[in-house]
Amino acid sequence: MKKSAEQEFSENQKRITNVEVSNEMKKAYLDYAMSVIVSRAIPSIEDGLKPVQRRILYSMYQMGLKPNSQTKKSARIVGEVIGKYHPHGDSAVYDAMVRMAQNFSLRYPLIHGQGNFGSIDGDPPAAYRYTEAKLTEISLELLQDIEKNTVKFIPNFDNSLKEPQLLPGKLPALILNGASGIAVGMATNIPPHNLTEICNAIIEYIKNPNITFEELCKIVTGPDFPTGGSVYGNMLELYKTGKGRLTLRGKTSIEKIKQKECVVITEIPYMLNKSSLISQIADLIQKKKIRDVADLRDESSKGKIRIVLELRKNANPKLIINALYKYTRLQDFFNANFLALVDGQPQILNLKQILEQYVRYRKHIITERTKFELKKAKERLEIVDGLLIALKGIDKIISLIKNSKNATQALDNLIKKFKLSQKQAKAILETKLQQLTSLEQDKLKKEQKELKQKIQEYEEILGDIKKVLKIIIKEVSELRKKYGDPRRTSVLKTINEIREKDVIQDKQVVITITDKGYCKRMDVKAYREQKRGGKGVIGSNLATGDFVKQLISCSTHDYLMFFTTRGRVLWLKAYEIPEAERYSKGKALVNLLNLKNEKITNVIPVKKFEGNLFMATKKGQVKKISLKHFSKPRASGLRAINLPEDGSDLSLIHI
Repeated sequence: MKKSAEQEFSENQKRITNVEVSNEMKKAYLDYAMSVIVSRAIPSIEDGLKPVQRRILYSMYQMGLKPNSQTKKSARIVGEVIGKYHPHGDSAVYDAMVRMAQNFSLRYPLIHGQGNFGSIDGDPPAAYRYTEAKLTEISLELLQDIEKNTVKFIPNFDNSLKEPQLLPGKLPALILNGASGIAVGMATNIPPHNLTEICNAIIEYIKNPNITFEELCKIVTGPDFPTGGSVYGNMLELYKTGKGRLTLRGKTSIEKIKQKECVVITEIPYMLNKSSLISQIADLIQKKKIRDVADLRDESSKGKIRIVLELRKNANPKLIINALYKYTRLQDFFNANFLALVDGQPQILNLKQILEQYVRYRKHIITERTKFELKKAKERLEIVDGLLIALKGIDKIISLIKNSKNATQALDNLIKKFKLSQKQAKAILETKLQQLTSLEQDKLKKEQKELKQKIQEYEEILGDIKKVLKIIIKEVSELRKKYGDPRRTSVLKTINEIREKDVIQDKQVVITITDKGYCKRMDVKAYREQKRGGKGVIGSNLATGDFVKQLISCSTHDYLMFFTTRGRVLWLKAYEIPEAERYSKGKALVNLLNLKNEKITNVIPVKKFEGNLFMATKKGQVKKISLKHFSKPRASGLRAINLPEDGSDLSLIHI
């Protein structure tokens, strides 16, 4: 019978629970935050992987996509991951898979990709129906021993299958490949490192758990990025606290190509898009922020970076390199934050804690693996012992089996008469006649001896933690020998901050200042020497009634001190005066200086703030002051001398 609307409304009212809104929102938000932290953004310290990465590797392992096998379509891999373990969008899985195959994103790629998997220029990968993939040799180290009850398996999203909560993680993947992820209220950004250095650090830590950070920093000299370049930072502070700011630099060289001097960029900072760097350089050349570049071209090929800046004649390549570091992302920053999940809880770790957690987890894996192998060896020894007992009294056993009515009776008779276990009796009944030969008997005796030896070894390992640590050292040494490679990123001990003057050529210039407050800068070569009978050249195209009040010869790196009619002093670097042609009238000083109803009365160039300055006004006021008082320029200026409100001409002498 159909329910009435009133009955349905009454039943719904009973199911409604009254809750306080703010508490419910707080609980829901915390649940969401923890879900993002644990199930999406932050990697586990144990195997160094996020859930999506772990599921991709495990699915590929189950599909048999090992290094020696053929690649399979990425679409099939993505479908396997989504259908069995990761109930999210296909793009989330494919994007994670692509990154694990990119040799410019991961220091040690975990997937071998075939086809277009994107480029350092920011080109997107081909759709997953076009690409293929399989596991790399190094990724198998993360999965090794997974079938030996080493890790806990949990139900998948629909309880139809089991998936590993963690991978065995023989490879210290977290510190090797790094990680980046933004969760709710926290983020991780771990730089990649060199395998040889990390393996050496693990071995040293096992040998000496009280090793100092200073000693560790001698082994792990700094991050090692897949794109090379250089890195600078306080490494001791970084590895001591788990946090730090690193300065990354690309690598440049000066080459002569077809008799032309060129600046060549061969390595760029980590995670920098090469195309965007070239666009940025081109834009700065157009805006004349980077000068004396005649041509810019990208000669990169086959994964090797080569960006060429062809210079004009007499250009200074060192100034160009300084300008690249100052104005472009060829010098970049990396804010490191060693955040990872430790037993499911987010925690910031220092280098020593990362090594400690790796050793702790490997102890657990080796112990569980040894227990599994011990159990298997004991079970096999039981069978071998039974077969050897049977071979001693083979005639009696054959007679007993022949006289038994059925297999069940034969099994029971074997157990009673020969005092065998059920497993041993079953093994005897399943034995082929060819195993009754004397050769097979010798094989069984040899196997029995080997099994007893193995069981003893396994029991010794389980009874002595030192033996477990020796196994870890042995495995880490094998990793180092098999996959170790030289550093790609050089660590800089010092780095000089690039100032504005480091990108400006130090040359002699002439600065003119007119009565109406116009100024300009010209190269001293513009005033060429003339012989007898010379007609002269135009020095400046002035406005009507204007004239050159002051002409200063100085260096582009000199300071210009501008004294006003109110007794204030303002500063400008000589190169900050706009460069202009001889026939140009220049730029108004009011657009360059912070003038307040006042005019410039005098200008003096200063290379170093040393010695004294002698000041004299038109009305006879004099003053001597040390130039040290003017050594810290301010944009708002500084009171140098008290002058009358109507203003007064000021004469200056640097003594």
